[in-house]
Amino acid sequence: MKLYYAPGACSLAPHIVIQELGLPYTPVKVDLRSHKLADGTDFYSINPHGYVPVLELDDGTRLTEAQVLLQYLADRKPGTLAPVFGGIERYKLMETLGFIASEVHKGFGPLWHPETPEATRAGTIAKLGKRFDEISRTLTQREFIYGNSFSVADAYLYTVGSWSGYLKVDMSKWPAVQQYLARIGERESVRKAKSVESTKAAAAA
Repeated sequence: MKLYYAPGACSLAPHIVIQELGLPYTPVKVDLRSHKLADGTDFYSINPHGYVPVLELDDGTRLTEAQVLLQYLADRKPGTLAPVFGGIERYKLMETLGFIASEVHKGFGPLWHPETPEATRAGTIAKLGKRFDEISRTLTQREFIYGNSFSVADAYLYTVGSWSGYLKVDMSKWPAVQQYLARIGERESVRKAKSVESTKAAAAA
């Protein structure tokens, strides 16, 4: 299978999961400014939405949307990084993934645009702060965002939570979240995924 990714994007989350599970794959870097692959292929021909991640299966089927890819990958080795599908615990994980997607991932959205007015930026950070309040309460009670072991939800939350540094969101109010991001960042799977992406990025430069 192929993972279409862009360094710094949410595609890092499925990349981490692939490394965590030791799944065979081919990483394919996407330039999101030009929407081109290294060979000049128009990325819109791969994903009409124009964004990553995209997972292309061996039969040519393509899947998009981070929380879908995360679950598909987890189900390659059932019960490892996600509860087996069908039970209430899987739905609780899906609930967590939905929260991360809609409230944290999308919550950062306006901060990516330099033209965003300062008032809008302040309001965005304030709203994100309420979400980090919730996350912090959870992380003061347990080591991971869902359950008692690393899951696909941690790969996702780590990825989008790490944007706080690049986007200059002061996280000092939430030490539990800071510690969590540092802890997850030390996992071998995270280091490997980041290494692949940085190496590929340097090679394409």
